[in-house]
Order: sequence, then C-alpha cells, then structure tokens
Amino acid sequence: MSRNVTILGAGLVGSLLSIILRKRGYEVDLYERRPDMRNASMSAGKSINLAMSARGWKALELAGLKTEMEPIAIPMYGRYLHMQDGQTAFQPYSKNNEAIYSVSRGELNKKLMTLAEQSGVNINFEHRCAHVDVVNNVLRFVHGGNEKTVNADLLFGADGAFSALRNSYTHMDRVNCDHFYLEYGYKELAILPGANGEWLMEKNALHIWPRGKYMMIALPNTDGTFTCTMFMPYEGEVSFEKLKTEQDVHYLFDTQFADAKALMPGLIEDFFTNPTSSLITTHIFPWHYKDKSALIGDAAHAIVPFYGQGMNAGFEDCSVLSSLLDIYGEDWAAILPEYQKRRKPNGDAVAALALNNFTEMRDKVADPKFLERKKIEKELGTRFPDRFISVYEMVSFSHIPYDTAIQCIQAQDRLLEQIMKEGDFFVNIEQDSFRSALDTWLNAYNEAVQQLDFGNEA
Repeated sequence: MSRNVTILGAGLVGSLLSIILRKRGYEVDLYERRPDMRNASMSAGKSINLAMSARGWKALELAGLKTEMEPIAIPMYGRYLHMQDGQTAFQPYSKNNEAIYSVSRGELNKKLMTLAEQSGVNINFEHRCAHVDVVNNVLRFVHGGNEKTVNADLLFGADGAFSALRNSYTHMDRVNCDHFYLEYGYKELAILPGANGEWLMEKNALHIWPRGKYMMIALPNTDGTFTCTMFMPYEGEVSFEKLKTEQDVHYLFDTQFADAKALMPGLIEDFFTNPTSSLITTHIFPWHYKDKSALIGDAAHAIVPFYGQGMNAGFEDCSVLSSLLDIYGEDWAAILPEYQKRRKPNGDAVAALALNNFTEMRDKVADPKFLERKKIEKELGTRFPDRFISVYEMVSFSHIPYDTAIQCIQAQDRLLEQIMKEGDFFVNIEQDSFRSALDTWLNAYNEAVQQLDFGNEA
C-alpha cells in the first residue's frame, strides 16, 4: 500500500518530485511558504534564469514536461567573452556543438506546479513550516496568522538551503552540517531588447565579462532581454560597499562594462532597487531519518551557481529516487539509505566543482593560456572520443556521476600540462614523434581513471 507523502517546498525540485511520486500512485501534499507565483508577479532581482543541461532534461522527461519546455529554452553553445579592452571571443562548450539551455526559472516552476495539480497533488500555499518533530514526523505550520499541525507519513524537505526539515535535523544527535558563505554577493540587472524586440547581443551564448576579482554574466530570455548577474565582493577595493552613489556605478560600468552599459537604460534603477544576495554552499549528513524523511535538492546540497548545476543536481536527485523505486518498489527503508549513499558524494562533488568554476569564469577565461588549453581539450575529444572527454562535458552533457568527473581533474591537468609543455599542439600533432608520445600520455591518463565508475547516475 502506497504511503502518503508530504513535501516541503513547491519550488522546482519539490514540484517535480511531487509529479514523479503522484504518477506512481502516491497521495502527495505539497506545502509552500510563498503565495502562488502563477497569481503574482515575480519579484525582480532574484535568480530568474537557469542553465538546463542533460541531467535536468532527463528529469523533465520523467515528468512529461520536456516537449513543452523545449520551445521556450534558448540553446547556449558556448561562452561569449567580453574583455576589458573591448575585444570579444567565443569559447564553445562542446566538441559536438552541444548546448546548455537558458530557461526561465519562473516559467518552469509555474508549469511544474500546474502539472502537479493536474496530476492530483494538493498544493498548500502561504504555509510556513515553523518546526518539524523529526522523530514523530509532526510538522507545525503558520498560515494566515494561525497555526496548523500536520502528521506526515513520508516527508521530503525540498525547501532550499534554509530548509525547515534540514534545520530540525541539525538539532539531532550525530548530525554534521555547515553553511559556507562566499565573501561575494550577487545582484541582478537587465539588458533590454532592441526597438523591434530583437536581442542586441548574440542570443545563443552565455555572456561573461571576466574582471579577475569580479565579473558579470548574462543569459538570454525569450522576450529579447538578457538577465545579467554581477558577482562582486561585499567589501574591498572594488566591491558592493564602494558602490554607494549613482556616480560610483556609472564609473564602474563606464570603465569595466562599457559595451553592456550601452544596452542597460535601467541600470541605475535596477542596481539600487534589486537586492544584493548571498552565495552559500551547504553540507549536511545524514540526508535522511530512518524511513520517515529525507532532504532533496538545495535542502541537501545548496551550491553556488557557477557551474549552472544547482537545479540540474536537484532534478537528478529526483531521477535517482525514481530509479530506486523501480528497484525497491515501496521499501523506503531500503530506498532512503541507498539514495543517500548514491547522492551524498555527488552533492559534495558538484559543490566543489561549482566553487572551482567561479575562479575559472571570473579570471581564467581571459587568460590566453587557458583559452589554448580549452581548444586542445576540444581537439582531443574530437580525435580520441573513446579516450578523452573533458570534465566540463562530463558534467554538462552526460550523466556521469559528479563524483567521477571531479576525480578526473588532476589526471586531465597532468595530461594537458604534458601536451602544452611541448609547444604548439596544433603544429606538433602533425608530427609522428609527438603523436607517439601523445598516445603514451593518453594511455597513462586512461590507466589513471579506468578504476572510476563512468556509468550513469540514474
């Protein structure tokens, strides 16, 4: 007999999980602290874009939403770099012209909510979870000034980095958890369309203005706009604390982001209206309590946004749970420990990958040596598809576990250092002696990684 399921959080992961469980015959109640976003305008300045990649698309296919979302997803085939001297450069993501996709967070969330309700999920809006008695699965909600108690059978916390269920776990014995804040914050801005609604920059790219200690990115929207996000230290020589006046902001953009500023007539209003938000990474263990409750998505593994994998990782949690239901049926005493065993290492790995990619995006992408390395990676993948795949392609265009991908970094670093030490790769590759040496180096690389599990996570 199927258990009733209670889910905290009607965001992307909570809504998707509710659909997957409802399709399997579970009765699902979803509780959300915010009002129904379908009946209210989204607040500006709070992360409204997503970079959908292979893991996310797979989960949407499980929910039956992939076909519906594809027409409003804009493919981004690479990074479009805007250098400080005014020069630009395009850096493809993949050797096979693969793309990640810019998707509106709000539109996706609305569609997931609607599909959940159509599937028979009961969504309770404006219910803030004030406390969870983890041992007894009793939840206390505040709704309209009144308190409400709910006895849950099976409970999932999908309510983000500051999850009520996660917070209740932390008060239990032998639970390890931490929040790590970057010294950086982010602020969202906007590039507007042209007079006829057209995009005023290349639409099929993720735009980056790398400036060493800070940066700005921009993702395209279907209405011709770009959602821009500035990442900058809270304090320091160039920081949010130094941008106190309109003159301060004008000077920064005139000297560092002049090409973008010309397309941002609402810059000053956006800058002083939209909030400056924190960047947080969370770790917790365990992820579940017996067969009664579990954390999922950001509640289990909130990460910084620099690999575009936050939503993709949360969606993959749902895919893995779905696959475990195929294996174990309704034996949640087996499912939840196995879910934790599979996903905890990958949650830690994607968090580390995201932090590493921050340095790459704000600084290294402007380095000629780094750009050359990326070209070599693409060429190796094209020439030797069975012997080399870049870590970025593992993460974004496959279902190889994140934990496997991160373990390949050191071996790939050694391989690329050997290749680049010999000089111009694209000249050397025409020489028999170099190709012979390269074959030896690739064999050593493959031996170093052959013990890893390259199978699909879900």
